[in-house]
Amino acid sequence: MTPSALLALLAEVERGTLTPKAAADRLATLPFENLGHTRVDHHRSLRAGLPEVIFAAGKTPQQTVEIFSSLAADGVDVLVTRADTTMARAVLAEHPAAVHNPLARTVALRQSPQAQATQGHIAVLCAGTSDIPVAEEAAVTAETFGARVTRLYDVGVAGLHRLLAVQEEIKSVHAIIVCAGMEGALPSVVGGMVGVPVIAVPTSVGYGASFAGATALLGMLNSCSPNVTVVNIDNGFGAAYTAVLIARASSK
Repeated sequence: MTPSALLALLAEVERGTLTPKAAADRLATLPFENLGHTRVDHHRSLRAGLPEVIFAAGKTPQQTVEIFSSLAADGVDVLVTRADTTMARAVLAEHPAAVHNPLARTVALRQSPQAQATQGHIAVLCAGTSDIPVAEEAAVTAETFGARVTRLYDVGVAGLHRLLAVQEEIKSVHAIIVCAGMEGALPSVVGGMVGVPVIAVPTSVGYGASFAGATALLGMLNSCSPNVTVVNIDNGFGAAYTAVLIARASSK
Protein backbone atom coordinates (compact mmCIF):
# COMPACT_ATOMS: atom_id res chain seq x y z
CA MET A 1 0.00 0.00 0.00
CA THR A 2 1.29 3.43 -0.95
CA PRO A 3 1.15 6.45 1.39
CA SER A 4 -1.35 8.17 -0.92
CA ALA A 5 -3.60 5.10 -0.97
CA LEU A 6 -3.55 4.89 2.82
CA LEU A 7 -4.43 8.58 3.17
CA ALA A 8 -7.29 8.16 0.68
CA LEU A 9 -8.60 5.20 2.68
CA LEU A 10 -8.51 7.14 5.93
CA ALA A 11 -10.23 10.10 4.25
CA GLU A 12 -13.10 7.82 3.20
CA VAL A 13 -13.52 6.72 6.82
CA GLU A 14 -13.46 10.35 7.98
CA ARG A 15 -16.14 11.30 5.42
CA GLY A 16 -18.29 8.33 6.42
CA THR A 17 -18.26 6.79 2.95
CA LEU A 18 -16.36 3.76 4.28
CA THR A 19 -16.97 2.00 7.57
CA PRO A 20 -14.05 1.40 9.95
CA LYS A 21 -14.64 -2.36 9.57
CA ALA A 22 -14.40 -2.16 5.78
CA ALA A 23 -11.19 -0.16 6.11
CA ALA A 24 -9.81 -2.72 8.53
CA ASP A 25 -10.62 -5.49 6.05
CA ARG A 26 -8.63 -3.67 3.34
CA LEU A 27 -5.70 -3.35 5.73
CA ALA A 28 -5.86 -7.00 6.80
CA THR A 29 -2.78 -7.96 4.77
CA LEU A 30 -0.61 -5.29 6.45
CA PRO A 31 2.19 -5.51 7.26
CA PHE A 32 2.60 -8.69 5.17
CA GLU A 33 0.62 -11.41 3.41
CA ASN A 34 1.62 -15.05 3.88
CA LEU A 35 1.39 -16.95 0.59
CA GLY A 36 2.89 -20.09 2.09
CA HIS A 37 6.13 -19.86 0.14
CA THR A 38 6.55 -16.08 0.55
CA ARG A 39 5.63 -13.38 3.04
CA VAL A 40 4.83 -10.44 0.78
CA ASP A 41 5.76 -7.13 2.41
CA HIS A 42 2.84 -4.79 1.68
CA HIS A 43 4.11 -2.32 4.28
CA ARG A 44 7.37 -1.53 2.49
CA SER A 45 6.01 1.40 0.48
CA LEU A 46 4.91 3.08 3.70
CA ARG A 47 8.28 2.49 5.38
CA ALA A 48 10.73 2.95 2.53
CA GLY A 49 8.82 4.85 -0.14
CA LEU A 50 9.18 2.07 -2.72
CA PRO A 51 7.37 -1.29 -2.84
CA GLU A 52 8.87 -4.76 -2.57
CA VAL A 53 10.58 -6.02 -5.75
CA ILE A 54 10.50 -9.63 -6.93
CA PHE A 55 13.90 -11.25 -7.53
CA ALA A 56 12.88 -14.09 -9.86
CA ALA A 57 16.09 -16.13 -9.84
CA GLY A 58 15.52 -19.30 -7.82
CA LYS A 59 11.73 -18.93 -7.81
CA THR A 60 9.30 -21.01 -9.84
CA PRO A 61 7.06 -19.27 -12.41
CA GLN A 62 4.01 -20.03 -10.25
CA GLN A 63 5.59 -18.51 -7.15
CA THR A 64 6.55 -15.41 -9.10
CA VAL A 65 3.03 -15.02 -10.52
CA GLU A 66 1.46 -15.35 -7.07
CA ILE A 67 3.78 -12.74 -5.57
CA PHE A 68 3.23 -10.44 -8.56
CA SER A 69 -0.56 -10.78 -8.24
CA SER A 70 -0.44 -10.05 -4.52
CA LEU A 71 1.53 -6.85 -5.06
CA ALA A 72 -0.53 -5.79 -8.08
CA ALA A 73 -3.75 -6.13 -6.07
CA ASP A 74 -2.31 -3.63 -3.60
CA GLY A 75 -2.16 -0.97 -6.32
CA VAL A 76 1.60 -0.43 -6.24
CA ASP A 77 4.07 -0.46 -9.15
CA VAL A 78 5.34 -4.02 -9.53
CA LEU A 79 8.78 -5.06 -10.78
CA VAL A 80 10.32 -8.48 -11.40
CA THR A 81 14.08 -8.66 -11.94
CA ARG A 82 16.17 -11.52 -13.39
CA ALA A 83 13.13 -12.97 -15.15
CA ASP A 84 13.79 -15.47 -17.95
CA THR A 85 11.42 -15.90 -20.89
CA THR A 86 9.41 -18.67 -19.23
CA MET A 87 8.95 -16.58 -16.11
CA ALA A 88 7.94 -13.52 -18.11
CA ARG A 89 5.37 -15.43 -20.14
CA ALA A 90 3.76 -16.79 -16.97
CA VAL A 91 3.44 -13.31 -15.48
CA LEU A 92 2.13 -11.75 -18.72
CA ALA A 93 -0.49 -14.47 -19.06
CA GLU A 94 -2.03 -13.25 -15.79
CA HIS A 95 -1.14 -9.57 -16.17
CA PRO A 96 -1.18 -8.59 -19.85
CA ALA A 97 -0.70 -4.90 -19.00
CA ALA A 98 2.78 -5.64 -17.68
CA VAL A 99 5.83 -5.02 -19.89
CA HIS A 100 8.64 -7.52 -20.45
CA ASN A 101 12.10 -6.20 -21.29
CA PRO A 102 14.09 -9.30 -22.33
CA LEU A 103 17.39 -7.42 -22.45
CA ALA A 104 17.00 -6.18 -18.89
CA ARG A 105 15.33 -9.45 -17.82
CA THR A 106 12.54 -7.48 -16.17
CA VAL A 107 8.75 -7.49 -16.06
CA ALA A 108 7.17 -4.26 -14.89
CA LEU A 109 3.64 -3.02 -14.19
CA ARG A 110 3.10 0.71 -13.67
CA GLN A 111 0.02 1.55 -11.58
CA SER A 112 0.90 4.93 -10.08
CA PRO A 113 -1.38 7.84 -11.02
CA GLN A 114 -0.03 9.89 -13.91
CA ALA A 115 0.30 12.90 -11.63
CA GLN A 116 2.92 11.00 -9.64
CA ALA A 117 4.60 9.51 -12.71
CA THR A 118 7.82 11.52 -12.81
CA GLN A 119 9.89 12.31 -9.74
CA GLY A 120 13.47 13.30 -10.45
CA HIS A 121 15.85 12.80 -13.36
CA ILE A 122 18.48 10.05 -13.57
CA ALA A 123 21.06 9.37 -16.26
CA VAL A 124 22.13 5.80 -16.94
CA LEU A 125 25.49 5.45 -18.71
CA CYS A 126 27.39 2.37 -19.77
CA ALA A 127 30.90 1.96 -21.11
CA GLY A 128 30.24 -0.52 -23.91
CA THR A 129 27.41 -2.27 -25.72
CA SER A 130 28.16 -5.43 -23.73
CA ASP A 131 27.21 -3.55 -20.55
CA ILE A 132 23.74 -2.63 -21.83
CA PRO A 133 21.83 -5.51 -20.14
CA VAL A 134 22.94 -4.28 -16.69
CA ALA A 135 22.30 -0.66 -17.68
CA GLU A 136 18.81 -1.59 -18.90
CA GLU A 137 18.01 -3.29 -15.61
CA ALA A 138 18.91 -0.01 -13.93
CA ALA A 139 16.95 2.10 -16.41
CA VAL A 140 13.79 -0.02 -16.22
CA THR A 141 13.93 -0.06 -12.42
CA ALA A 142 14.24 3.72 -12.26
CA GLU A 143 11.42 4.25 -14.76
CA THR A 144 9.13 1.79 -12.98
CA PHE A 145 9.48 3.76 -9.78
CA GLY A 146 8.78 7.12 -11.33
CA ALA A 147 12.08 8.67 -12.40
CA ARG A 148 12.76 10.28 -15.73
CA VAL A 149 15.65 8.37 -17.30
CA THR A 150 18.18 9.48 -19.90
CA ARG A 151 20.06 6.55 -21.45
CA LEU A 152 23.60 7.22 -22.73
CA TYR A 153 25.19 3.99 -23.87
CA ASP A 154 28.60 3.03 -25.31
CA VAL A 155 30.44 6.08 -23.97
CA GLY A 156 33.47 4.32 -22.47
CA VAL A 157 36.94 5.74 -21.90
CA ALA A 158 38.44 3.87 -24.88
CA GLY A 159 36.88 6.68 -26.94
CA LEU A 160 36.65 9.59 -24.54
CA HIS A 161 35.20 11.88 -27.22
CA ARG A 162 31.98 9.86 -27.01
CA LEU A 163 31.54 10.83 -23.36
CA LEU A 164 32.49 14.45 -23.95
CA ALA A 165 29.86 14.62 -26.68
CA VAL A 166 27.08 13.95 -24.13
CA GLN A 167 28.39 15.93 -21.16
CA GLU A 168 25.65 18.57 -21.47
CA GLU A 169 23.02 15.82 -21.07
CA ILE A 170 24.31 14.80 -17.64
CA LYS A 171 24.60 18.26 -16.11
CA SER A 172 20.93 18.64 -15.19
CA VAL A 173 20.25 15.22 -13.60
CA HIS A 174 19.89 14.42 -9.90
CA ALA A 175 21.95 11.21 -9.94
CA ILE A 176 23.99 9.19 -12.43
CA ILE A 177 24.35 5.43 -12.74
CA VAL A 178 27.49 4.27 -14.56
CA CYS A 179 27.86 0.63 -15.63
CA ALA A 180 31.27 -0.58 -16.77
CA GLY A 181 33.30 -3.78 -17.01
CA MET A 182 36.93 -4.34 -18.00
CA GLU A 183 38.98 -2.05 -15.68
CA GLY A 184 35.91 -0.05 -14.60
CA ALA A 185 37.38 3.40 -15.28
CA LEU A 186 34.29 5.22 -16.55
CA PRO A 187 32.66 6.16 -13.18
CA SER A 188 35.78 8.03 -12.04
CA VAL A 189 35.83 10.09 -15.22
CA VAL A 190 32.11 10.86 -14.97
CA GLY A 191 32.49 11.71 -11.28
CA GLY A 192 35.08 14.33 -12.14
CA MET A 193 32.68 16.01 -14.56
CA VAL A 194 29.56 16.45 -12.41
CA GLY A 195 28.44 17.66 -8.99
CA VAL A 196 25.85 14.94 -8.27
CA PRO A 197 26.09 11.41 -6.81
CA VAL A 198 27.52 8.83 -9.21
CA ILE A 199 26.55 5.22 -8.52
CA ALA A 200 29.04 2.85 -10.12
CA VAL A 201 27.99 -0.62 -11.24
CA PRO A 202 30.81 -3.03 -12.08
CA THR A 203 29.75 -5.51 -14.74
CA SER A 204 31.02 -9.03 -15.36
CA VAL A 205 32.22 -8.00 -18.82
CA GLY A 206 35.85 -8.53 -19.77
CA TYR A 207 38.65 -10.99 -20.47
CA GLY A 208 40.23 -13.40 -17.98
CA ALA A 209 41.96 -10.91 -15.70
CA SER A 210 38.70 -9.02 -15.24
CA PHE A 211 37.74 -11.92 -12.94
CA ALA A 212 34.03 -11.70 -13.83
CA GLY A 213 33.78 -8.09 -12.67
CA ALA A 214 36.02 -8.23 -9.61
CA THR A 215 38.67 -6.06 -11.27
CA ALA A 216 36.11 -3.39 -12.16
CA LEU A 217 34.65 -3.59 -8.64
CA LEU A 218 38.03 -3.00 -6.99
CA GLY A 219 38.87 -0.21 -9.41
CA MET A 220 35.60 1.57 -8.66
CA LEU A 221 36.05 1.14 -4.91
CA ASN A 222 39.40 2.90 -5.28
CA SER A 223 38.00 5.80 -7.34
CA CYS A 224 39.67 9.15 -6.71
CA SER A 225 36.37 10.93 -7.48
CA PRO A 226 34.77 11.43 -4.04
CA ASN A 227 31.20 11.52 -5.38
CA VAL A 228 31.41 7.92 -6.63
CA THR A 229 29.84 5.11 -4.63
CA VAL A 230 29.69 1.47 -5.70
CA VAL A 231 27.17 -1.38 -5.70
CA ASN A 232 27.76 -5.06 -6.31
CA ILE A 233 28.73 -6.67 -9.62
CA ASP A 234 25.91 -6.53 -12.22
CA ASN A 235 23.54 -4.97 -9.66
CA GLY A 236 21.76 -2.49 -11.89
CA PHE A 237 18.65 -2.84 -9.76
CA GLY A 238 20.40 -1.83 -6.54
CA ALA A 239 21.97 1.18 -8.19
CA ALA A 240 18.63 2.34 -9.57
CA TYR A 241 16.75 1.85 -6.30
CA THR A 242 19.20 4.15 -4.52
CA ALA A 243 19.28 6.62 -7.42
CA VAL A 244 15.47 6.89 -7.35
CA LEU A 245 15.52 7.78 -3.65
CA ILE A 246 18.22 10.40 -4.30
CA ALA A 247 16.30 11.85 -7.25
CA ARG A 248 13.05 12.04 -5.30
CA ALA A 249 14.68 13.86 -2.42
CA SER A 250 16.59 16.22 -4.73
CA SER A 251 13.57 17.12 -6.86
CA LYS A 252 11.29 18.16 -3.98
